[in-house]
Amino acid sequence: MNHSSERRGSRIAAPGIAALALAAALTGCAAPRGATGSAAEKVYVKPGTYDAYYAFLSGGHSGQVYVYGIPSCRHITTIPVFTPEPAVGYGVDEETKAQLGGRTWGDAHHPGLSETDGDYDGRWLFINDMPGARIARIDLRDFKTREIFGPIPNVSAAHACPFPTPNTEYVFAASRFSTPVPNRPEKIADYAKQFRGVVAGVKVDPKSGHMSLGFEILMPPFDWDLADAGKGPSHGWEFFTCYNSEQAYDSLEVKASQNEMDFIAAVDWRAAQAAVDAGKAKTVGGAPMLDPRDVPGLVYLFPVPKSPHGVDVDPSGEYVCASGKLQAEVSVFSVKKILAAIAAKRFDGERMGIPVLKYEDVIEAKVPVGLGPLHTQFDGKGNAYTSLFLDSQIAKWKIGPPWNVEDKIDVYYSIGHLMASEGDTRHPTGEYVVALDKLSKDRYINVGPTKPEGAQLIDIRGTKMELLYDFPTYLEPHYVQMIRAEKLKPIDVYPLAENNRPGAVKRAEDARVERKGARVDVYMVAVRSHFTPDVIRVVEGDDVYFHVTNVEQDSDIAHGFGVLWSSNNMQIEPGETKTMHWKADRAGVVPFYCSNFCSALHQEMQGYLEVHPRGTPVAAMQRPDPRKVAEVAALMAHPGDVR
Repeated sequence: MNHSSERRGSRIAAPGIAALALAAALTGCAAPRGATGSAAEKVYVKPGTYDAYYAFLSGGHSGQVYVYGIPSCRHITTIPVFTPEPAVGYGVDEETKAQLGGRTWGDAHHPGLSETDGDYDGRWLFINDMPGARIARIDLRDFKTREIFGPIPNVSAAHACPFPTPNTEYVFAASRFSTPVPNRPEKIADYAKQFRGVVAGVKVDPKSGHMSLGFEILMPPFDWDLADAGKGPSHGWEFFTCYNSEQAYDSLEVKASQNEMDFIAAVDWRAAQAAVDAGKAKTVGGAPMLDPRDVPGLVYLFPVPKSPHGVDVDPSGEYVCASGKLQAEVSVFSVKKILAAIAAKRFDGERMGIPVLKYEDVIEAKVPVGLGPLHTQFDGKGNAYTSLFLDSQIAKWKIGPPWNVEDKIDVYYSIGHLMASEGDTRHPTGEYVVALDKLSKDRYINVGPTKPEGAQLIDIRGTKMELLYDFPTYLEPHYVQMIRAEKLKPIDVYPLAENNRPGAVKRAEDARVERKGARVDVYMVAVRSHFTPDVIRVVEGDDVYFHVTNVEQDSDIAHGFGVLWSSNNMQIEPGETKTMHWKADRAGVVPFYCSNFCSALHQEMQGYLEVHPRGTPVAAMQRPDPRKVAEVAALMAHPGDVR
């Protein structure tokens, strides 16, 4: 491989310059659907037209989700999830503050789109907070985080998470770090005796998406890494990789690579839930826990070369693919052989009550892809694509005899995850692969020691893979999923008629300030370019709750509400009501303003808080000047006059 700086430098500039030239010269439209044309033509999306795909990239230790359009590779928006986001006030308004539960950090790893019959359905996106053992659900009608479930009891770092089942019956979480279960003081040296891993099945309500804990399974004290759900003939099974079957607790870089084989666990989630429903679980740490020593038939182990990372089920559901990170092959396991070995009880011993299948009974093929295989995705045309960390390449190989490698492409550098378009579903679209490279080094203009993460778009529509575009991402995407844009139906506004939230004010006549002791509730209307009320009288020490309703029903007209000399700011979308708490901690005059541009008179959209000294009498009810109310009411009655 040639990784010379000359070659890298030429690739940095070419796609961007070509795309700009095309933008000026072409009358064309969105990127062509076929495999013909230059790389620049294939990523060019004409102004005013749309990308064919949404791509959801995990934000790693930023705690967020990044949304990109594909094939243009444009960053479209960021969805706040596990970390406060000051631009929109996520974690500042009362609802999202409660949702975060006082935490200000999460490590978001693996987005998982909801599925129906094994294909993405565009309803929800789930993503895990690995260290916090939490799972978030994002509603794709408005791209907002609507639920954070957890911390999940007994799970220490939910890395193998969420990986939904084919009809989104469950999302899963498994312990990356084994600990005492339930957690209690123990000597670390007693790791093998006192520590355990846990696999948790989290039920998803099919209508609301609401999550609840279904079951937990006590596992050996290995490090449980990644997962994938079976489909077709493997439906009902969830597969988990692990490393450190040596049960080491220190110097893992040496001690956890001594065995030639680690394991994949096959979990029968339907049997697990049935066992809980039959009363076979014990309550441990507040969770229904199943012990395979007491409830057989829930889990089976089969060997895989040491230190595997990803585990991936092909679109047919007939094959399970995994690779040891130190291996030069992808191991392909036959689901038919796995089920036959289980049925015949051909076991090679057990680990803590879990039967171990024989490697030779379940292996189907070993594909010599190259060094450092991590993850595999599929194109729906009989091909698989495996990321090679050590080789900094992607290998394309044929599923089925002779299991040969058909193509390789260099990526820059040290690829981790990769994603094919809808490539982990029953029906991949077979158009693109996105490489998530752990290191970008010299691919972008220098911004100092902290380099951006590197992502690369690769065309897989032809016989040979073709690198189309480099695009930087913020720290640190671990995984990405891509869905056809037409599967999503996002709303433009929240219908005001459906706003039944406490504190909602839909008419200027209802705007007011109410006092009950030291609590002050401000019921406020926001409309271009007024806050009503815009003069508010409070007393030093008051707890002030602003309930702000954006009564706009025009697309893309959000209002902000920010209070000077504070950390209080939030964005209110059209038709939405949000509540924010502010403490009047000193006497004086405090301005507030619309922090999100909304109109030509945006600068004029402001108001004042009169904060009187303690003990000053202030009316229990304040209403705005009737003339101002009439003006705003007239404005709301003729929204077409608002600019």
